Amino acid sequence: MLEIAKVSKLFNPGTVDEKTALVGANLIMKPGDFITVIGSNGAGKSTLMNIISGVMKPDAGEVRIDGQNISNLTEYERSRWIGRVFQDPMAGTAPRMSIEENLAIAYSRGKKRGFSLGVTRAKRSIFKNELQRLGIGLENRLSAKVGMLSGGERQALSLLMATFTRPQILLLDEHTAALDPARAELITALTETLVREMNLTTLMVTHNMEQAIRLGNRLIMMDKGRIILDVPEERKKDLTVAQLLGEFELISGKKLADDRIVLG
Repeated sequence: MLEIAKVSKLFNPGTVDEKTALVGANLIMKPGDFITVIGSNGAGKSTLMNIISGVMKPDAGEVRIDGQNISNLTEYERSRWIGRVFQDPMAGTAPRMSIEENLAIAYSRGKKRGFSLGVTRAKRSIFKNELQRLGIGLENRLSAKVGMLSGGERQALSLLMATFTRPQILLLDEHTAALDPARAELITALTETLVREMNLTTLMVTHNMEQAIRLGNRLIMMDKGRIILDVPEERKKDLTVAQLLGEFELISGKKLADDRIVLG
């Protein structure tokens, strides 16, 4: 279980550029939860992801996994529990290394020091089996340099690498936003399949409101560093984009204005 308890984050304190990114954020994710996150630009979505993953430390509050406070652990130390896929298909992989070499790195995540990064015959067999799950033929291109892959292929590989060791928490930070519609839909479908088959506890940031409603069993909406709405599964299944916009306006007192928000 992941718990965010009264987490706050302030950037550039005491300067003219001071900005509140998170204000007393509280969130409990139960095992198997698939929570989508929606909100305007600057609402605090990526900051929340960065604090969970260890890229940033909170100024106040705690991040806990199974009751253990991990707030002071590094991003590397948290990688045994947490997998993450970024918006940029170029992030999260080593472009000058082959597909199988990248998978070897992912395979070693959370292993004891001294674990070999070499690609053995046994590992290669595992890698092929896992790549077949993607259904895009990468299992036949193990020696190909990752930098030569298309954006969609690279993001599919990033998704597989993030889930390779069955993390307790999967973070998806707008991982389809940089792709064209066809490839975005492919990665979305792969995401649904992997999350369902592995029963992964998942937090997914998206600017697509229809996608936020359609995917997962819960939806949270953020504004000005606060989680202002948490929609449970029983309400979410009948929710419409118009209703969601209406709830945002009712709670925040303003209309959702962000050019990046996709209504459907």
